[in-house]
Amino acid sequence: MALDGDAASMKVATFQSHPGASKTHPIQAGRHDMIGLQILKRARAVPEQYVQAFRGLPVANISDCMARMSAAGPRLRPMHKAGCLCGPALTVKCRPGDNLMIHKALTLAQRGDVIAVDGGGDLTNALFGEIMMATAIARGVAGIVIDGAVRDSDAIRAGEFPLYAAGVTHRGPYKDGPGEINVPIAIDGMIIHPGDLIVGDADGVLCVPYDVVEQVLADTHRKIDAEKQTLADIAAGKLDVSWIDATLRRIGCNPDAKG
Repeated sequence: MALDGDAASMKVATFQSHPGASKTHPIQAGRHDMIGLQILKRARAVPEQYVQAFRGLPVANISDCMARMSAAGPRLRPMHKAGCLCGPALTVKCRPGDNLMIHKALTLAQRGDVIAVDGGGDLTNALFGEIMMATAIARGVAGIVIDGAVRDSDAIRAGEFPLYAAGVTHRGPYKDGPGEINVPIAIDGMIIHPGDLIVGDADGVLCVPYDVVEQVLADTHRKIDAEKQTLADIAAGKLDVSWIDATLRRIGCNPDAKG
């Protein structure tokens, strides 16, 4: 069934994915992008003042101030030696096992950006390695988050360039597409919009939505202050633990130990 003459206007174009290799894709004549195959401009990004304000704050505290409802999943782990991650998201959605759009994102990234990649969580092929890491560092990228695999893990682990991934494999990627840049993505249920704030430390990665960075920042500082007081109370032997028995009674459990 033809729709508005689309069938008649289809043609075959050759996409050169890398030297010596080609692949044909059916595309509409005169059309340069489509859903699943497009590169968009980022409309906004969290201001630098918030990037600096969040830098180094514990991700666990930030997460607590977001009702503990958002996370990139336990598989996404820091692959680098040490160091925190903080910066506005440049998002990439790619076909599992294919990193063409990640290469393109590296050419578009501004200094301080965090390239966040939805690779479908597939670990069959590595989407990122030492050469791409060197490129990211040279361009001033703040870090990489990949819901997928990486390789050259020794080189990554030896440095402090923030790189989070779900796994490691020696098998390399393909470079044929499709994919998208600067579209909303999801990593293990955590939604990331272009320009949202991405933070990461040894506990994992978190996205702070653009519209709530100011509120979350203030709440996080209050949370940190409260925890400092709790630690001081523990050191002074004054920690109030009455809430434990109160909670047990509320849920119907006798807090008094039975002989």
